[in-house]
Amino acid sequence: MEGKIIAGVCAGLAEWLGWKPKTVRIIFVVGSFVPIIPGFIVYVILWAILPADQRRP
Repeated sequence: MEGKIIAGVCAGLAEWLGWKPKTVRIIFVVGSFVPIIPGFIVYVILWAILPADQRRP
């Protein structure tokens, strides 16, 4: 997976959706300002449940 920064959550979602990682990161940051669920909590949950990239050695 290309474009991985911290845990690769946004890059992984972007790859799965067929989008650019930068687009997913922007949506995530903007969505983090919505007071319903803090973005950090969503990020950690996704980090825990998304499978690791199996192409890495």
